Amino acid sequence: MTQASILLVEDEALIRMMLVQMVEELGHRVIAEAGSVDDGRSAAQVEGYDLAILDVNLQGASVGPVAEAIRRRGLPFFFLSGYGSSGLPHGFEGTPVLVKPCTLDKLKHTIDAVLPNGEA
Repeated sequence: MTQASILLVEDEALIRMMLVQMVEELGHRVIAEAGSVDDGRSAAQVEGYDLAILDVNLQGASVGPVAEAIRRRGLPFFFLSGYGSSGLPHGFEGTPVLVKPCTLDKLKHTIDAVLPNGEA
C-alpha cells in the first residue's frame, strides 16, 4: 500500500485531531487541514492531495463550495456527517458519506473504497 496524501476539512478541532491520528494510523498522511469553507476551498484549489475528507457542515455553512472545487480538479473525496446522508450539498447526492463518530475500520474501508485502485 502506498501512502495517500489527504486534505481534511473539519470545523471541530478535537474531531480534526482525532481524524488526523486515525488517518496516520492507517498509513496515510494529512497534508492540509481546514476548519472553514473559505480555508477549505483555498486548500482544495492549491494543495496536492490524493483524497479529500469533508465535514458536511462547517460552522453552520455547507461544504458545497469546497466539494465543487475538488470535483473541478477531478479528485476523489467523501463526506463526514453526524447526520448520515441527509444534508449533503445539492448536486452531491450519491457521494459516499462516513457517519461520525467513525471507527478506524470504517474510515479505512471508506478511504479504500474512494481512492482509485492501486493508489493506496
